[in-house]
Amino acid sequence: MIQGFEFGVFQENTYLVYDEHGNALIIDPGCQYPEEQQTLTAYITQKGLRPTRLLNTHCHIDHVLGNDFVFQTYGLKPWIHRNDEADLNRLTAYAPVFGIQATASPSPEGYLSEGDVIELGELLLKVREAPGHSSGSLIFINEREEWVLGGDVLFQGSIGRTDLPGGNYNTLIASIHRCFMSLPDSYTLYSGHGPATQIGLERRHNPFINNGTTGGMAEG
Repeated sequence: MIQGFEFGVFQENTYLVYDEHGNALIIDPGCQYPEEQQTLTAYITQKGLRPTRLLNTHCHIDHVLGNDFVFQTYGLKPWIHRNDEADLNRLTAYAPVFGIQATASPSPEGYLSEGDVIELGELLLKVREAPGHSSGSLIFINEREEWVLGGDVLFQGSIGRTDLPGGNYNTLIASIHRCFMSLPDSYTLYSGHGPATQIGLERRHNPFINNGTTGGMAEG
């Protein structure tokens, strides 16, 4: 099961993934304000969930603002791709650029890479590397429930921006085709911003995928 929350000035999507026994993953906590933190913990408490891991699809500021809160509350350190560790370490230096305050993220518990499988009871998430938005962007694929959690790589009708450190347009397009367009049309895509969509819809209607050019506005 998957539950999303929209948090922060960046309107970032934070996700809880959990199984029927209440084991849970917290993914990309963007909860920067106390009321948002309360929203997250209230849902966890209401559902009787036990968070077991903190995952970051990538380490841009909007996806890691709540890492320290999760660590202080549940004792979890993030699992990331090694290539994004520099972004994680720049959190407090980068926050004032956006006029916000941030507490430093704890150092990674460990690193994820292509081919890893995250086990949550009987629920399995396959890890794929999808660089281009950041050099260490990851996506998580749930084959049993037919969904993919895609971070800021692919959005409804758009793609991730590539003008931030570690971004590269051609690399991003290649990642989208390799990691997303290889999935069946029926898969649901949960992105780091905006609404969920279907892989089939993006295959047919996303201007970046159809044209391979900047046919729309990049996000993230």
